[in-house]
Amino acid sequence: PPDGVEPLEWMLLSSVPTTTLEEVLERLAWYARRWTIESWHRVLKSGCQIEARQFGTLERFVRATALFAVIAWRILYATLLARIDTDLSCEVLLQPVEWQALYCHTHRTTQLPKHTPSLQQTVLWIAMLGGYLNRKHDRPPGPTVMWRGFLVLHEVTKMYRLFRQNK
Repeated sequence: PPDGVEPLEWMLLSSVPTTTLEEVLERLAWYARRWTIESWHRVLKSGCQIEARQFGTLERFVRATALFAVIAWRILYATLLARIDTDLSCEVLLQPVEWQALYCHTHRTTQLPKHTPSLQQTVLWIAMLGGYLNRKHDRPPGPTVMWRGFLVLHEVTKMYRLFRQNK
């Protein structure tokens, strides 16, 4: 700490025995993942609104929670992966019909691009469907705006499939 400032002592409590430096570093790595897990829970609770739903039976609750857990994972995965690897193809996350519907909707065209867009670009388009403004100094899109964007993408993809059937 700077001169005259009392040092801060940081302590992480664990129920797992920790005696070596290697074990300490492992526990810290576990703790660092906590924020990602918290984000996943926020998507599950706020986006999927799992707590507000009335399932009626334990069996329905378990089935719905399993489905919503996958949806929440997909949203969080898209959000984080697009930040990590900017050159990945969007097909690591989206089915061809999804990115094609997204591209046509975003660009107001029926002509597909020559190359598959990057994941980073498609995540930006999805976020914009969810209300992300993409201003110069905006932070990268987060899970909430991605959740809303994926809801719109689902509807856009359904319409894209419907209109392509009539060709």
